Amino acid sequence: MTLDDIKKEVRDIPDFPSKGILFKDLTTVFKNAQCIQLLASELHAIYKDKGITKIIGIESRGFVMGSMLSLTLNAGFVPIRKKGKLPADCYEIEYQLEYGSAIIELHKDALNKNDVVLIHDDLLATGGTLAAAIRLVKMAGVKKIYTNTLVELEFLKGKEVIDNDVEFRTLIKY
Repeated sequence: MTLDDIKKEVRDIPDFPSKGILFKDLTTVFKNAQCIQLLASELHAIYKDKGITKIIGIESRGFVMGSMLSLTLNAGFVPIRKKGKLPADCYEIEYQLEYGSAIIELHKDALNKNDVVLIHDDLLATGGTLAAAIRLVKMAGVKKIYTNTLVELEFLKGKEVIDNDVEFRTLIKY
């Protein structure tokens, strides 16, 4: 199995979550054990020597590979969630999506100044969610931030909104 094989497993859903959006559905990838194993192996190879101490998974599809990465990299797992889903004091940020706006939160006590963080999500579209997650993590004052997604929709130019001091990697591009 290769990353091109995984790319073929991604399902297109037209007009979801709103008219005019072509949604890239990765649930078809996640249900395939071979796909998950290859993705986990590829991501581990990229980050194994970076000194990652915490993996940040962005709700909710970022939790799938994010939690696996925390195991393979021997790092803690920290969720970034939609407003109102985390029980303790949080940093929060509002941002624009390609089809609306949202607020995400991060527990204030989840990170510290010595953490080397990898922020993971399943897909980069316009970059709004990932850029907001980066701003949240920077509020916590960590040592270093890396970011990655499984898929990048290059035509939406989401990489352009990611801070220059944050390394971004992706495995599959459309």
